[in-house]
Amino acid sequence: MFLAYAAHKNFTLYQMDVKSAFINGLLEEEVYVEQPPGFEQKTLGDKVYKLKKALYGLKQAPRAWYDTLSQFLIENEFTKDNGFTKGKVDRTLFRIQDGESILLVQIYVDDIIFGSTNKELCDKFSNLMQVKFEMSMMGELTFFLGLQVKQLKDGTFISQTKYTRDLMKKFGMEEKSSVKIPMNTSVNMDMDADGKAVDQTRYRALIGSLLYLTASRPDITFAVGVCARFQSAPKESHMTAAKRILRYLKGCQEVGLWYPKEGGFKLIGYSDSDYAGCRVDRKSTSGTCQMLGNRLVSWFSKKQNSIATSTKSKYIVCGHHSAQVLWMRQQLRDYDVEEKEIPIMCDNTSAIAITQNPVLHSRTKHIDVRYHFIRDHVEKKDITLEYISTDKQLADIFTKTLCESRFEELKHELGLIELS
Repeated sequence: MFLAYAAHKNFTLYQMDVKSAFINGLLEEEVYVEQPPGFEQKTLGDKVYKLKKALYGLKQAPRAWYDTLSQFLIENEFTKDNGFTKGKVDRTLFRIQDGESILLVQIYVDDIIFGSTNKELCDKFSNLMQVKFEMSMMGELTFFLGLQVKQLKDGTFISQTKYTRDLMKKFGMEEKSSVKIPMNTSVNMDMDADGKAVDQTRYRALIGSLLYLTASRPDITFAVGVCARFQSAPKESHMTAAKRILRYLKGCQEVGLWYPKEGGFKLIGYSDSDYAGCRVDRKSTSGTCQMLGNRLVSWFSKKQNSIATSTKSKYIVCGHHSAQVLWMRQQLRDYDVEEKEIPIMCDNTSAIAITQNPVLHSRTKHIDVRYHFIRDHVEKKDITLEYISTDKQLADIFTKTLCESRFEELKHELGLIELS
């Protein structure tokens, strides 16, 4: 969300790294350590040291560093009027307003990214941090938490191209042919009890590597999720399906998410489920995604916990989705963006009707009460459940295998492009 907002506001983002961050954290608890081997002072006998600041390896170290940094930012008079304010939902986000200019700072342990509509505010913040802490100023943001970031004049491009190439080498796929879709539409995966077993360690390593890649590649989320269901006893058929995902990635290694500068910033959710899609236990698969204007910021694909009828499976995923959307609405308030009556797009009229019916009649009495969470928020007009035709349902790509033409269409709609 931070990157999407920065692209929308045309921020230039910068990155800095704190050297030995944890040893700057002041401890509130009493913590003692033995004299380090080779540096004992024999005149002190069995005495130990009482720590004033944290050390690497202490479980209190991350919290102590965060408390020290946040206190410094809040109490420091960065402008004439005040210091930074901390996000009410995202506690690692710090914000300050100086006239019409905004400076945003996002903290992730010892990595800090920041940006503003005013270059002078960025320079002032950089100088402030370097006076207080030992910092490494790394210039414009290009690489953060495994993501490659390209900031262009008309938007921001996020990818994991280098990681994808390394993945091809690691699993020996450099000489293999590429395919157009990550999962074959004619194959329904099951336990394959009679199939030949494969190395569990290698299969799990492959799945884990692909799961990390889904941070910027929503197009493989569903396929990786299906393959991940068979990690306890993988067979050759499962390994073949997982390697097909690599073959798909081989043909589109430079694809990533595009966050354009132009366009609105309205929060919209898309919710869908594939009825009884799992051949093993006939449970449905939920899929959702959230867009800020035309920027994809959040998505998931997950098998539901229980077997459900078609309407119930749609209603269940809408209930889960509403919680995510409401959390994002709260987080947007940290960016001074207020959302009301957030639309969730669903292609099932029965599920929509249930949210609008206050009476628990025979068709819905078997649905667990926790899934009626969405109904209360529809009544309060926090969210609205709106009908959308199946051919415009963006969440389709997270619930089922699709033909090449439909798959490519949804990739384009979600903002997945190959930057030339």
